[in-house]
Amino acid sequence: MTKSDVIIIGAGAAGMMCAREASLRGRSVSVLEHSGKAGEKIRISGGGRCNFTNLYTRPETFVSQNPHFCKSALARYTPQDFIDLVDAHHIAWHEKPADEGADESARGQLFCDDKSTQIIDMLQGDARKAGTLFSLETEVQAVRKEGEDFILDTSKGTMRCASLVIASGGLSIPKIGASPFGYKIAEQFGLPIVPPRAGLVPLTFDEKLLAQTSDLSGIGLRACVRSESGKTFTEGLLFTHRGLSGPSILQISSYWEEGEAITVNLLPGPDVFDRLRAIRKEQPKQKLHNVLASILPKRLAQMIADASGFDRPIADLSDQKLEMMRDAVQHWRIKPQGSEGYRTAEVTRGGVDTNALSSKTMEARSVPGLYFIGEVVDVTGHLGGHNFQWAWASAVAAGQSV
Repeated sequence: MTKSDVIIIGAGAAGMMCAREASLRGRSVSVLEHSGKAGEKIRISGGGRCNFTNLYTRPETFVSQNPHFCKSALARYTPQDFIDLVDAHHIAWHEKPADEGADESARGQLFCDDKSTQIIDMLQGDARKAGTLFSLETEVQAVRKEGEDFILDTSKGTMRCASLVIASGGLSIPKIGASPFGYKIAEQFGLPIVPPRAGLVPLTFDEKLLAQTSDLSGIGLRACVRSESGKTFTEGLLFTHRGLSGPSILQISSYWEEGEAITVNLLPGPDVFDRLRAIRKEQPKQKLHNVLASILPKRLAQMIADASGFDRPIADLSDQKLEMMRDAVQHWRIKPQGSEGYRTAEVTRGGVDTNALSSKTMEARSVPGLYFIGEVVDVTGHLGGHNFQWAWASAVAAGQSV
């Protein structure tokens, strides 16, 4: 039986960061990973360049049943701390320019100039130099506690440790090995779970709405999307053959519940009613679809005009009908049928209930020596690097305690 001070299950962003931190403190650390590669989510993130943090990360950019839980870890390990680490490894990076008119949610996103594998190599390299042992293609078959230690039965033998860190991630992107392992361990030791669901995910339409929007697939524009709870995001929106995607939709999906509607403003800015009245005065013979095509993509304009039932010269339209057109453009209320699910979700919302964990150390309150970090915890960031910052911050909090 091999023994380590710390065993970390999961060689993703949080797992490698925690291993680095604990090893630098002189702890003996083993990282177990069921797949054949470390950091797969890092590798595919940001189009292969890893959106490794966000300058505007703060507690308000996270969703959790306990919105205060993330404050301690985020305050103690900031985006600048990770930037300093990246700079120390001479990894070139840049801030992604935000589209004109986009809100703060689209700003502050930092990417590698080159490849995301630089972040993996940095974390894994530092951890190895400090003594961490990585065991890939290692399945954890059972976990139990004996006295003050944890015993792990694995595909490569039995292991013992004083501190066990669960960094196994959530259910998003199953093709790279996502699994419910972390939730099962939490339940085994009596920790409650906030029901997981796909987060930062495209939303889908029912057949009726798809029939109306089928010709719009591929159209993208800046839009303001609002949830029923009043949360809004103004970023890019993309029509797909299943429904809606794009940054604004991914963001709002973390605040959307099944059965709820969302409201989409397809033309943020001045009131469309005033623009339509001005055009009615200046170009009264223009048909409605042509008028709308002057302010919206042509196919979208045609769809809205057809759906209105009065695609005729704008001179024939009363103020009341122009107000209806304003609402169709700037207050499009739709009820998504669902989401595309974990297959395309960037993160998993929900997870290990934060009320069962210490916000300072990530240790389970009722099980000394058991820690949960990263995506497996009920803390979900906005799109744009916030979830990686949570991985780094929660990992450091645990790494300084194990």
